Amino acid sequence: MAEEEPKHQHHHHLFHHKEEEEGPKDYEKEEKHHKHKEHMGELGAVAAGAYALHEKHEAKKHPENAHRHKLEEEMAATAAVGAGGYAFHEKHEKKEAKEEEEEVEGKKKHHFF
Repeated sequence: MAEEEPKHQHHHHLFHHKEEEEGPKDYEKEEKHHKHKEHMGELGAVAAGAYALHEKHEAKKHPENAHRHKLEEEMAATAAVGAGGYAFHEKHEKKEAKEEEEEVEGKKKHHFF
């Protein structure tokens, strides 16, 4: 009887983190990256908000399909809030990257009192 080869296990992770790179951290690049992601979140919030308003209009315009349009309006509004929260999170990350850069460069003083 031939032995079966062991199957390789693949691990799927929700988040993929890059391993820390050797050398100095590029804070300017990190700050720019978070700014870009913040703008994408803002764009998503605006787009989802516009779609929610469109669906609200459609619910009034087509009363026979009002229930469906109201559901889609609520889903779009929820997506807009989520995207807005993501943009806010990225704004905070951008601020942290900037503060970390200033701390490393010695520009920022710690105030304990």
